[in-house]
Amino acid sequence: MTASTPTWDILQSTCPSRTSLARIANKWTAMIVIVLSGQRKRFGDLRTAVGGISGKVLAETLRELERDGIVSRHAYDEMPPRVEYELTELGRTLHEPLQALGRWAEDNFSSVLAAREEYDEQRIPSGRPLRP
Repeated sequence: MTASTPTWDILQSTCPSRTSLARIANKWTAMIVIVLSGQRKRFGDLRTAVGGISGKVLAETLRELERDGIVSRHAYDEMPPRVEYELTELGRTLHEPLQALGRWAEDNFSSVLAAREEYDEQRIPSGRPLRP
């Protein structure tokens, strides 16, 4: 590390890298990066592939990812207008860690469900789940 390179500590509230962590920890970001890892996608195809995301939230998330240099937007001057999104070189570096998190979630989902049930049974005599 050179003298001019700052040292960041993500646990400190003043660390600027916290905004990047917040962005990539967002569930929609993770899904968008995973979907875009294979190829460029049009907005509608991306929305279908992600599933469950509103058009407004997808547009906002794509705009934020474009601003952060993770996604690039390609607009074509044709009728009807066509816009495609793809991962940038920086965005492609996120694919492997986010894919690993996705695999962890898939591999451990039954354990998480079991833990939730046990937690709820111990804390709620009526058996009703806790509100998030």
